[in-house]
Amino acid sequence: MTEQSIIAKRAPHLPMVAILRGITTAEILPVAEAVYQAGFRYIEVPLNSPDPLDTIAKLVEHFGDRACCGAGTVTTERQAEEVAATGARLVVSPNCNPRVIRRSLERGMTVMPGIQTPTEAFAAIEAGAGYLKLFPAAHLGPEYVKHLKAVLPPEIRLLAVGGVHLDNMADFLRAGIHGFGIGGDLYKPGRAVEEVAELAERYIRKFLEFK
Repeated sequence: MTEQSIIAKRAPHLPMVAILRGITTAEILPVAEAVYQAGFRYIEVPLNSPDPLDTIAKLVEHFGDRACCGAGTVTTERQAEEVAATGARLVVSPNCNPRVIRRSLERGMTVMPGIQTPTEAFAAIEAGAGYLKLFPAAHLGPEYVKHLKAVLPPEIRLLAVGGVHLDNMADFLRAGIHGFGIGGDLYKPGRAVEEVAELAERYIRKFLEFK
């Protein structure tokens, strides 16, 4: 079995989110297909990107059930409703807003609220979140992950987002992190699709070294 075949087999189980901040509707499909082929199965278009809802709708139409596509930087219930109207299945937030969590879950979407403290983490869990986005992760560090995981329910999947790169992934994985959201180190406006594809493959290979 080739390395690409192994990645393809294991990728659906990897909690890896490709954050495509600033991407346009015209360029979304080649970039999204590149990260998907590398092994990413969660694809996020932050709402502060150009024409984000049109871009997300195009993603949903292209991938269907093959990938969990949706929006990031979702901070209000109205935004969650607008994202749901595109057919998206993913809502990612920089903060913990129980109303946004509940509304997103009511619309059948996977929700990843941003948290820092145990108080925020348990507020998100009480609202129904199964994923928690530790943000900004690089500022808090792997040691913080160890302490936070010690009090979280074992079924909760904790993702490190913000300042994550290839050189610090291993430290977070050793600390017990479940997955990552990769943004500017993976995609920036103007970056060639070929470069995005190469970076995406490196991230997935690095993740699989620990799984």
